[in-house]
Amino acid sequence: MKTYEFNKLQKRLRHNVGKAIGDFGMIAEGDRVMVCVSGGKDSYTMLEVLMGLQKTAPVNFELVAVNLDQKQPGFPEHVLPEYLTLLGVEHRIVEEDTYSIVKEKIPEGKTTCSLCSRLRRGILYRVAKELGATKIALGHHMDDMVETLFLNMFHGARMKSMPAKLISDDKQNIVIRPLAYCREKDIGTFSAIRKYPIIPCNLCGSQENLARKKVKTMLAVWEREQPGRVVNVFRAMQRITPSHLLDADLFDFEGLQLELADELSDLDTAFDFELPAATLGLDAGQKIMNFTRLK
Repeated sequence: MKTYEFNKLQKRLRHNVGKAIGDFGMIAEGDRVMVCVSGGKDSYTMLEVLMGLQKTAPVNFELVAVNLDQKQPGFPEHVLPEYLTLLGVEHRIVEEDTYSIVKEKIPEGKTTCSLCSRLRRGILYRVAKELGATKIALGHHMDDMVETLFLNMFHGARMKSMPAKLISDDKQNIVIRPLAYCREKDIGTFSAIRKYPIIPCNLCGSQENLARKKVKTMLAVWEREQPGRVVNVFRAMQRITPSHLLDADLFDFEGLQLELADELSDLDTAFDFELPAATLGLDAGQKIMNFTRLK
């Protein structure tokens, strides 16, 4: 990649991270942000972008990088300490043998990701308190969030994704996702150019999360067929219209009366786009019938 193109990519990542931080109030004056670094492309990119923004941000904040060594066989424990030391960032390597716990609890051949994630999360919450961190930064990006939305819809019958900012399960920490507006392909390109010392996430021998892989494949096909579709799904998560969904806890359908019509911004329009002026040369009536079938 040419220098000019790389600079554009770097600027885009910095802009998207900065905008996400501003839109969701992720980082405030005096914050101490614990950046969780796993050894993957996402967390490396997040750390570098945050270090860059730290120099120019309108607020002062500290960064401390944290890696959790879970004692998986073959884990190259020297890689991250050496890299973080070379980077000159404050850091801490936490050693906890969650691998043995997971192998003991999960039958052979079953995916270990869920239990591993819960154990890792609990440890990171504890470490954040020990370090005096006011925010915990995770490296999930836009594609992760869209994938999670569909996973919850398909397997949990719930419209729920990863929020850009939330309160942790222990109610003691605020978790942020600064890469919320960043695309995975940009992060992958940036990571490859920067030549980060990537540590694979398959050291434990666990099966890949097949459900997420299927959703990722589905979204990749959609993106090829219609570029920008993933971004549109992501934007849809920011533009919710409760009156046009079915959750009676979010909208008072029972109390809906004609007298309230002037208070509503959306009435009988279910689709926010227009059909092409000419669809296969069909007449207007046929077009409407075909469109109705699509619904």
